Amino acid sequence: MRVDFGPGAGFGQHTHPGEEIAYVLEGTLEYQFAGKPPVTLKAGEALFIPAGTPHSAKNVGSGKASELATYIVEKGKQLVVLTK
Repeated sequence: MRVDFGPGAGFGQHTHPGEEIAYVLEGTLEYQFAGKPPVTLKAGEALFIPAGTPHSAKNVGSGKASELATYIVEKGKQLVVLTK
């Protein structure tokens, strides 16, 4: 699934019931994991996110950013679970 972020835009903290592989197509994205320092990725870089890991993502660049998110989720399960 392609996810596009405008400058400064982000997606709040959430989890997935399965694994996620995020590949940055363009721009610069910062991923935040609970209790850990942020991880910043640029176009061409990828990140593996284990199932159930709370995380958020934000475009920290001045232009548009996009990621290709691949999820390994059991059929019929909710893809995104928002957390606080």
